[in-house]
Amino acid sequence: QVQLVESGGGLVQAGDSLRLSCTLSGRTVSMYNMGWFRQAPGKEREFVAANRWSDSSTYYTDSVKGRFTISRDNAKNTVYLQMNSLKPEDTAVYYCAATRSGGTLYYRENYNYWGQGTQVTVAS
Repeated sequence: QVQLVESGGGLVQAGDSLRLSCTLSGRTVSMYNMGWFRQAPGKEREFVAANRWSDSSTYYTDSVKGRFTISRDNAKNTVYLQMNSLKPEDTAVYYCAATRSGGTLYYRENYNYWGQGTQVTVAS
């Protein structure tokens, strides 16, 4: 059974950085497409970033391009989301997700496995 565990969230000031981690157990992360989503209070869960295992392609929503970086360490079975220049509007619960699907990675419906989420709060 695939399990995802996120960590690294917290309370930071605007302009600070955080690195989220997502460790996959039960399978090898190198064979999965991995994504990060976030959900702010009262809003739907939205795509943030993704990484395709086959060619290491990366994808970002426009609001985080140039500030966030998704990466993976296959030896540690872990995916990271480095978040720089954080803004109050980045405040949300961040979720890690995994899929073997070869389709678009922007849609949460294409992911089969989800972590429990980690809270990121950015104070102004």
